[in-house]
Amino acid sequence: MKQSLPNKSPTAIRKLFGAVADRYNLLNRLMSLGQDQRWRRAAVRLLNLPQHGWLLDAGTGTGDLAVALKERCPQASVAACDITPEMIHLAKQRPEGQSIHWVIADAHFLPFSKDQFTGIASGFMVRNTPDPIYTFSEQHRVLQPSGRMVCLETTPPPEGWIGMPIRFYLRRIVPLLGKIFAGNPTAYAYLRDSTENFQNAARLAHILKQAGFNEVFWIKRMFGAVAIHAGRK
Repeated sequence: MKQSLPNKSPTAIRKLFGAVADRYNLLNRLMSLGQDQRWRRAAVRLLNLPQHGWLLDAGTGTGDLAVALKERCPQASVAACDITPEMIHLAKQRPEGQSIHWVIADAHFLPFSKDQFTGIASGFMVRNTPDPIYTFSEQHRVLQPSGRMVCLETTPPPEGWIGMPIRFYLRRIVPLLGKIFAGNPTAYAYLRDSTENFQNAARLAHILKQAGFNEVFWIKRMFGAVAIHAGRK
């Protein structure tokens, strides 16, 4: 049975992630079994990025994906935005932080010009927005014609016995990790609920097409618990 729908208002999201910002990276590594950085690099490779121009990490958290973009394309300019000031504060302290343009912004209202970016990436962000179609439409607006986007995101576990191990991990292990390592089981219960109530990979691909993207495809990781979608404007 799915959990109750989580509160995804900007105020609620800002408060929730602000409360766990200092332990966010540690919990990401633990919950992904150390694979989250590999998934980010895989997402960046799918962009097939040019070495120049502007790139955007739309929902950067503490900056892992922004850094992956900069490492892949050191000659490009990278902007990274997030709605949570505490996350941006930590991102700026990274050794690579001086080379990235950090912005506090809501993914529904990106403070950038139309057709500004040659590539856009997001990681574990879209499920935290109240309207994924609007979120992707904003990315479509600021992306240049023929530009590419990627979205790294969790997906609901499949029904039946195949999804039983993932459901157990989400419902029991993830909140426990949040309690032990972040002192905030409520925040990581939100992760469980937002994942189980989010779109599956096929539905998310349809949403990307509704937002205007073409050539949409996806690949799955971690036994289908994570998907990387890509598309072109």
